[in-house]
Amino acid sequence: MTQRIETENETSVTEFFFSSFPDLDEGSLLFFIPLLLIYGFIIAGNLVIFIVIQLDVALHTPMYFFISVLSFLEIWYTTTTIPKMLTNLISVQKTISIAGCLLQMYFFHSLGISEGCLLTAMAIDRYVAICKPLHYPTIVTPRLCAQLTAGSCLCGFLLVLPEIVWISTLPFCGPNQIHQIFCDFTPVLNLACTDTTLIVIVDAIHAAEILASFLVIALSYIRIIIVILRIPSVEGRHKAFSTCAAHIAVFLLFFGSVALMYLRFSAIYSVFWDTVIAITFVVLAPFLNPIIYSLRNKDMKQAIKRFLCSQKWSERAEG
Repeated sequence: MTQRIETENETSVTEFFFSSFPDLDEGSLLFFIPLLLIYGFIIAGNLVIFIVIQLDVALHTPMYFFISVLSFLEIWYTTTTIPKMLTNLISVQKTISIAGCLLQMYFFHSLGISEGCLLTAMAIDRYVAICKPLHYPTIVTPRLCAQLTAGSCLCGFLLVLPEIVWISTLPFCGPNQIHQIFCDFTPVLNLACTDTTLIVIVDAIHAAEILASFLVIALSYIRIIIVILRIPSVEGRHKAFSTCAAHIAVFLLFFGSVALMYLRFSAIYSVFWDTVIAITFVVLAPFLNPIIYSLRNKDMKQAIKRFLCSQKWSERAEG
């Protein structure tokens, strides 16, 4: 279970052990099959959304461009954790190397921050579309969309890098049990054989940055709702609200799960509840996103139907 390299002064851990997974004789297959189906749905759902938006000319707008990028990021975001979780459910050795753990933390948080920044860009897009409709075509251009997307990804992948490099220099000399279902900052830092106060302070700064993004998005949507409520016709209000309802739902789901996972401050939960919260964060929220964007969006549903019908006709023609 534990691999260490002996030195003159200390024992260096070379891998970590996930202690939150059930053993094979405790019915881990009962968890494996539903998680596999959920992961398959997440990948297939986001892939369909991404492909449909790319192929359907009617969806070549800034709003759907951002949705396609979000779906693309979501595929990789879930892939950083769920496949390893599936492996751990059916493996006797529920371990991960230190390098693998650091890579998982880096890509998981980088993609998560990129999604948060992209949701901020989407909120700004909806704000301009509804609050300044006459200026929308000149403000939200394809060039600006590309810049916001690139900026979101750069922010995500550069912001976490120094912290990951810093953690890679820490000594780990035992114990090596991670009380979580994936590698994350707090469980890993708890295993370091040195003072990690400065890194915890950096984590707090990241939490403040997340809170700032939340406030920007929340204020944007509050302003949007105020403008929508001032529209005189019921039909106009319904049409305006329908264009941002899915965005608000995803925003609340994303930042609600982030708050539950990371902004608990001094709240301490048992290992069971920590695991439940982590599953909500890494599995449930990504599972609901494709449903929200496909079932709650009339244009998306029609585009998916056109895509599926075209696929059926092409199969019949080939047959």
